[in-house]
Amino acid sequence: MRLHPAGRGTILVFVAIFILFNIAAYFTPCIYGSAFFCLTGFVLLILILQFFRYPKRSITVNEKHIISPADGKICVIEEVEEPLYLKKKCLKVSIFMSPFNVHINWAPVNGVITYSEHKKGKFLAAFKDKAADENERYCTTIKMTDGREIMANQVAGAMARRILNCKKVGDEVTQESEIGFIRLGSRVDLYLPTDTKLNVKLGDKVTGSQTVIGKLS
Repeated sequence: MRLHPAGRGTILVFVAIFILFNIAAYFTPCIYGSAFFCLTGFVLLILILQFFRYPKRSITVNEKHIISPADGKICVIEEVEEPLYLKKKCLKVSIFMSPFNVHINWAPVNGVITYSEHKKGKFLAAFKDKAADENERYCTTIKMTDGREIMANQVAGAMARRILNCKKVGDEVTQESEIGFIRLGSRVDLYLPTDTKLNVKLGDKVTGSQTVIGKLS
């Protein structure tokens, strides 16, 4: 199983924990206590390895499509005013990522990064509506060749305490590009043109870099 570089430090910590749990199991005289230490260490290591898994995916670039930037479930679809950068009415589509989803984030469209900023905030449950405005988040806007801009915000959740973003203003991206990674459950909010024809509905499960969220007019 291929693992994402973002998890290198965390994985080493859990490998050390796994070793310590096995040492504790070896010196525990009670067979049930020994089994508990072995099983707990094994389960923790497997959970952390699956969280940082890096699946191999074939990506088809299409300039008329908006692809899902993340694995997860559609939790919000609504028209809102985007207040930070676009400052206009947009179609907002939010994807909730559980701890069992792949947590890599991809660029939803091809273009150039025109806005990239980290916003400090709270750590409310990511599926709540106010999480988008109050939680810690990393906001990224991509300008396409036709001049339209799409915003993708990585939003922290109750468990997610670190958002990684690997792009800066001026970087060129395609739908094959990673824009970052969020640790331990979170969400990604897309702000799209209001005339976008959506291919998804509330509750739909989507796959990052694969599912077509919508088509541009």
